[in-house]
Amino acid sequence: MKLTQLLPFADREISGLHHVAGEGPEITSLHHQSGKVKKGGLFAAFRGGLTDGHKYIAHAIEMGASAILAEKFVETGDIPLVLVKNTRKALSRVSAAFHNYPAKRLKLIGVTGTNGKTTTAHIIEHILVTAGIKTGNIGTVNCHYGDIILDTSMTTPEPPELHGFLAEMADAGVTHVVMEVSSHAIDLYRVKDCIFDVAVFTNLTQDHLDYHGTIDDYWECKEKFIRGVAAGSWGKDRAMAVINCDDRRGEGLLNSLLKEIHSGSPPLISTGTGIDWMIRPGNVKADINGLRGTISTPEETFAFSTSLVGMHNLENILNSVGACIASGIPCEIIKKGIETFSAVPGRLERVPNNSKRFIFVDYAHTPDALEKALHTLSAAKKERLICIFGCGGDRDKTKRPIMGGISACIADITLITSDNPRTEDASAIIKDIEKGLPESIKIIGANELKTASKGIFIEIDRAKAIERAIASSNPGDIILIAGKGHEDYQIIGKEKIHFDDREEALKALEKYSIM
Repeated sequence: MKLTQLLPFADREISGLHHVAGEGPEITSLHHQSGKVKKGGLFAAFRGGLTDGHKYIAHAIEMGASAILAEKFVETGDIPLVLVKNTRKALSRVSAAFHNYPAKRLKLIGVTGTNGKTTTAHIIEHILVTAGIKTGNIGTVNCHYGDIILDTSMTTPEPPELHGFLAEMADAGVTHVVMEVSSHAIDLYRVKDCIFDVAVFTNLTQDHLDYHGTIDDYWECKEKFIRGVAAGSWGKDRAMAVINCDDRRGEGLLNSLLKEIHSGSPPLISTGTGIDWMIRPGNVKADINGLRGTISTPEETFAFSTSLVGMHNLENILNSVGACIASGIPCEIIKKGIETFSAVPGRLERVPNNSKRFIFVDYAHTPDALEKALHTLSAAKKERLICIFGCGGDRDKTKRPIMGGISACIADITLITSDNPRTEDASAIIKDIEKGLPESIKIIGANELKTASKGIFIEIDRAKAIERAIASSNPGDIILIAGKGHEDYQIIGKEKIHFDDREEALKALEKYSIM
C-alpha cells in the first residue's frame, strides 16, 4: 500500500507530516525493530521501558525503511516522517489496515488472566478441532494452525506480527483463532484493533508487578479487556464474556456488568464451583491419573473424565466449556473434546520413565501457580514430594520470597536453583527466595537428600539441581521441576542457551540407571 493509503487509519494519532510528497512511497512491510527492517518497510519507533526506538531511526533507514512513524521529530533526510501522539496506537491501526482487518474475517476468542491461559486456550482449540473447525492458536508456546508453526517470543505478538499471523490463518481457511491476551498486550495496545467474539477471564493472582506496579493496576488491564468485549467496545455484535467466578475479582466484575447491561440477555457466561454459576462441576474425583465428574451447562449436564491432573485444571476445563458454549459448540462435542485432550507442553507434563518415580515439568512461575501445582501433587503422593524451582531475573522481585515459603511448606524437599537469571546475579535471586523460608525448615547437605523427610537444598546450577533431585529420589517419590515448563532455553545475561528441563531429567535418569 502507498503511505498515504495507510495514513487515514492512523489519522486520530497524527500530529505532523514531513517529507511526504504525492502518495508517498510504497509500504511493503511493517516493523518495530530496526534490525529486522526490510527495504520498503515502515519503521515505528516505540518508547520502551529499557530503550527508546527513536534512537534507532537512523539504523532503520540504513536497513531500507521507506517511511518512519515516530512521536518526536528526528532528522530523516528525505525519508517521510509521520509524527503521531502514540506510536503503539498508530501502529496497531496501521497493522490492521495493512493486513485488511483479518480479525473481522475470523471468530476470535481471547483468553486473559494470570494462570491457566495456555491450558484453557489449548483445550478450547482441541474442542473446536474436534467439532471439525479449522482453528488457529496464538500464545505462549507458539502460534500455530494445522501443522504450521509460527514462532513468537511473546505471549501476544506486537501488531505487525499479530495481524500478519491472523491474515495468514484467514487466507489458509482458518475460521476460528484462540488467542492468549496478556496484560502487556492490553496495556501496550497490541490487541487494540482486534475485535473479539468471545473473551475469557481465568483468574488474577500476583504477577508482573515489575511492570504494573500494583495488583490493582494489573487487574485494571484485565478488567478493561473483559468489560470492553462484554459491553461492545472491544467485541463484535453478540460477543460473549466468560468469567471465572471462583475468582473474587471475576465474581465482582460479573455482578458489576449484570447491573450495567440491561437490554436483552446479558452477554455473560459465569463459571465456577458454586451452584449459582452457569457452568459448574459436580461429583468431581481427582487423583494422580486425572479428573472425572460431571459438568452442568445451561443446555445439559454431562459426565467427563480427563487425564489432566489437578483441581486447577478443572477451572481451566470449565472456562473452556464456557467459551465453547458461547461459540455454539454442542455439549456432546465438548465432552468428546475434553476426554480426548491429552496435555499442554510444560503444564504438569509427565516425563516418561519406568523408574517408579513420578516426574512432572510445569511452567509455574507465580506464587499461585506453584502453590496449585504442589497441592495437586501433594494430595496424590505416597512417598516424598520434591520440588526444584527458581525465579526469573529482571522480573517481579516481590514474589521470590513468597514462592520460597510456598515450596518449603508444601514440598518435602525443596531444591532452590536458577531459572532465567537474565542480567541479574543468580545467587542474588536465590538470596531473595531464601528470605521467605521458614526458620523451622533447615538447609540440608547433599548427603542428606536421599533420606531426609523435610529440608531445603541450594544448587545454583539448574542442570545439577535436577540431577541431584533425581539421583537422590526413591521409588514412589514425586518430583516437580517448576518454572520453565515448555521452554527449551535458559537466558543467562543476554545470551539464550539451549536448556530443557525434560531433557535434563531424562539425562539424570539414564546417568544413574534408574530409567
